[in-house]
Amino acid sequence: MTQTTDIHAAIRAADDIFEAAFAQGDSAALSSLYTDEALVMPTGTESAKGKAAVAAFWQGAMDMGIKSASLEIQELEQHGDTVIDVGLYTLKSADDAVLDQGKYVVVWKNEGGSWKIHRDIFNSSLAPQ
Repeated sequence: MTQTTDIHAAIRAADDIFEAAFAQGDSAALSSLYTDEALVMPTGTESAKGKAAVAAFWQGAMDMGIKSASLEIQELEQHGDTVIDVGLYTLKSADDAVLDQGKYVVVWKNEGGSWKIHRDIFNSSLAPQ
C-alpha cells in the first residue's frame, strides 16, 4: 500500500512526542508510546520486551549520555491497523555532539485509535570503534 498524508502526519506526531520525551529524559513517557507486548531490538545487546523493559532500556541509554533523539521517516507502508516505518535516526549528547546515527524499522499498531510502537529495530551506520 502507499503512504497517505494522514498516516504520515499521525506517525510524525508520535515521533515528535518520542523526541520530546527523550529530550526531557522521561523514559516512562517513551515507554507509553509502545504496545504492552512491544519488542525493542537494538544492536549489540539483548532485546527489551514489554513497557517496563522498554523504559529501562531507554533510561539506560539516557544514563549513558544520550540526551536527544531525532527521527526521520523515509518510507511508510500501511496494512490495516499496522504501519511499517523505515527511517533514519540521530542520537546526540547534551553538547549536541552526534553519538550515533543509523537506520531503523518500526512496526506500529493502532490500539484504540492511537498508533503505538510494537516492534523497534535499529542499527548504527557508524563504523565500530
